[in-house]
Amino acid sequence: MIKIKVTVIGSGSWGTALSLLLNKNGHKVTLWSFSKDQADELNFNRENIFLKKIKIHKDIFITHDCDLAVNNSDFIVISVPSNFIRETLERFKFKKNQILINSTKGIEDKTFFRMTQIIEEYSNDCEIGVLHGPTHAEEVALELPTACVIAFKNFSIAKSVQNLFSNNFFRVYTSKDIVGIELGGALKNIIALASGISDGLGFGDNAKAAIISRGIAEISRLGEKLGALKETFYGLGGIGDLIVTCISKHSRNGRAGILLGKGLSLKETLDEVKMVVEGVNSTKAVKNLSDKLRVEMPIVNSVNDLLYKNKSAHDCVTSLFSRDLKNEF
Repeated sequence: MIKIKVTVIGSGSWGTALSLLLNKNGHKVTLWSFSKDQADELNFNRENIFLKKIKIHKDIFITHDCDLAVNNSDFIVISVPSNFIRETLERFKFKKNQILINSTKGIEDKTFFRMTQIIEEYSNDCEIGVLHGPTHAEEVALELPTACVIAFKNFSIAKSVQNLFSNNFFRVYTSKDIVGIELGGALKNIIALASGISDGLGFGDNAKAAIISRGIAEISRLGEKLGALKETFYGLGGIGDLIVTCISKHSRNGRAGILLGKGLSLKETLDEVKMVVEGVNSTKAVKNLSDKLRVEMPIVNSVNDLLYKNKSAHDCVTSLFSRDLKNEF
């Protein structure tokens, strides 16, 4: 079998898990780390601190050198926090025949850009797609059954990437709806914050079910306004990703929401979680975007009020429940 050369940009938990998966599939994998110290530590320990006791295979090449990382790769997976994606991509020079796969979830604050729109600015006309879905790094690294979706405009490329990642525990479906898949992945983090806040307030399953179902309604409203397919939000990249992020013990957004619901400040919450909480990064951008497009997103607005307007969690709940009554659809 010819080994396909794949680079993963970003050595956090998700980037590392994807590297392990691609290595398991027999590909030649390079994992790029943003700092030399971190690359050296990963090379020495062969372990990511967020994926403890899971060893990074010796065949995975770990480096901080940008040119060395991507020069000879066929596929490049981008897996860095959304608020660092521009400064990361500025370091790289991609070649036109390379395939870029975004696995970062978020919306840029000032531009309202999705991650593939940002990547396009640095892509040198490469083909760009997105890999999203209900995928916690911890479970993928442990080779637990997982399904996700890959979206490219070019279906033949989507099929190639589907084959690149798929194996007997990781199943990939294809789509052409890049907009919908990316919006589902970014917006679900905000709804997961709301779900965690509900848990922090001591609410029960009824409240969580309401947040998930009304949350996907908000996501699909904004998505359709931006040109996404409605059915995308009822698949793996929409409701699937939303469910796993709202109910999982692994969810950073859920954990952050619990702390916020218990009354901790945003700073105290982020200090406690000690990991990137993408929902916090995306909330303000999505709130401003929905205002601009006149799309009603009451849960997103409430999370924004709590994070950035010092409104208490209890007051946010009161505001949500005191809105005018209406039809469900």
